[in-house]
Amino acid sequence: MTALPNSTDSGFEIVRALRNNCERPFEDARAMPPEVYTSGAFLALEQREVFRNDWLCVGRASALAKNGDYLTATIDDQPIVVLRDTNGELRAFSNVCLHRMSVLLEGRGNVRRIVCPYHAWNYALDGSLANAPMMERQAGFCKEQYQLPSVRCETWQGWIYVTLNEHAPSVQTHLSELTNLIEPYGMTAYVETFHEEHIWHTNWKILAENFMESYHLPMLHRSTVGPHSKLEEMECPPGLPAFNYHWITKEASLPIGNAHPDNSRLEGHWRRTTALLAIYPTHLITLTPGYFWYLILQPRGVDQVHIRFGGGLAPEFVNDLKADEYMATLKALLDEVNAEDRRGVESVFRGVQAPLAKPGHLSHLERPNYDFARYLASRLGTA
Repeated sequence: MTALPNSTDSGFEIVRALRNNCERPFEDARAMPPEVYTSGAFLALEQREVFRNDWLCVGRASALAKNGDYLTATIDDQPIVVLRDTNGELRAFSNVCLHRMSVLLEGRGNVRRIVCPYHAWNYALDGSLANAPMMERQAGFCKEQYQLPSVRCETWQGWIYVTLNEHAPSVQTHLSELTNLIEPYGMTAYVETFHEEHIWHTNWKILAENFMESYHLPMLHRSTVGPHSKLEEMECPPGLPAFNYHWITKEASLPIGNAHPDNSRLEGHWRRTTALLAIYPTHLITLTPGYFWYLILQPRGVDQVHIRFGGGLAPEFVNDLKADEYMATLKALLDEVNAEDRRGVESVFRGVQAPLAKPGHLSHLERPNYDFARYLASRLGTA
């Protein structure tokens, strides 16, 4: 673990409480202290030690299919843009103009050049300054001296990851153990068919923890997926440094919940087994033999989380004549599940603010939450 923050840091006692909690064996594990979710000082530590240093997923590479396609994101306070350049390569840059520091692009889209909305300085897709109106009158100005700062950008299993950490191992190395676990699914070939963005009124970690554990399925999701999940058969193995995971065997309520007849990658019980993957800190994936869906989280203060929400189909279902029907049915189900989850996680956030709130013991199905807490405790502090 990194060193604790010094005693003048207002997040010191919260980090100490979290670490003390994480020193318990799993058999005696408790939920994280309420202040972990409500303290601005604790969030500042997360931004400094976690978000500025770890690999962060920003979306699916297939969403940027054409040259000039882009998406935007923020790492802590740093706006970034990820785009496909004129050579068809994915690149990431600071999304801040080098003139008067306006944010350049918003959302998603396609551009031939990156044009600043303030003074029309514009940049080629390699980040070089292409034109700056009327700046030739300034003798000290040299266009060739301007280049948008690059941000590390790599792909894994069809996902785009970025980091501000120049010294982080490659994302392929970082997630190599997860690659081995899920390789038979062939997630790289899954096709994203929808993408949305939302703001929920909860702490980002409450939503992450909700995704990680399936203990809540029979109750919170009793009207949707709960009855189809066999908790008695669930496996929650110990997590690894970069991620945690667990498996659910389902009697699929949708045809796409199981492997397509043309799927030759999966055999036996794996043809009906769903993997729930929590890639630290904020990338959450439900990977089934027939479809996937995901959440990518970004804190907006302690009380709001920005969510990138999307999903799609395995290639066999994409090529099926009923692909549109399957996708519409999946999307309708996921919208219901999300509505249930939103009620749950916003209720928890109200609860953790209560003066009498106190964390209780975790169940054996909440092993991923224990591992997530240990990940946070290991990352927070000063270098």
